[in-house]
Amino acid sequence: MSLIDVARRLRPLIEKAAQSLNDDDALDGIPLFMVWKPDMDLAADQRLQWKEKLYRVVQTHRSQDGWEPDITPALFTEVAKPGEIPVWKQPTGAQDAYQTGDKVHYPAENDPVYISTVDNNVWAPNVYGWELLN
Repeated sequence: MSLIDVARRLRPLIEKAAQSLNDDDALDGIPLFMVWKPDMDLAADQRLQWKEKLYRVVQTHRSQDGWEPDITPALFTEVAKPGEIPVWKQPTGAQDAYQTGDKVHYPAENDPVYISTVDNNVWAPNVYGWELLN
């Protein structure tokens, strides 16, 4: 058996084992995760890679063209490093609404940081439910 044959046989086991990693370790090993493609059965909380980023499946579904992880926030959330403060994105529903204590930059990466003061926060920091951090 060639090395390529061995690698092909081991790849599904590697992808399965990668699911047991915590998010911090998983972010250091993104290539261990399967790459998103159409016609995959995906389970809630499963992680996969797309465009060199790690995503978590929000709800069980079958993937299809047009539902790529970076453009379908109702189906996927990007996994962020613990302590990393993301830029605010408009939530699409309860699955990605901000919770009390969540921090975001708004409106862009180098702009001020806001902290959510309410659970299930879908409002922009300049509208409601956020406090500016100094």
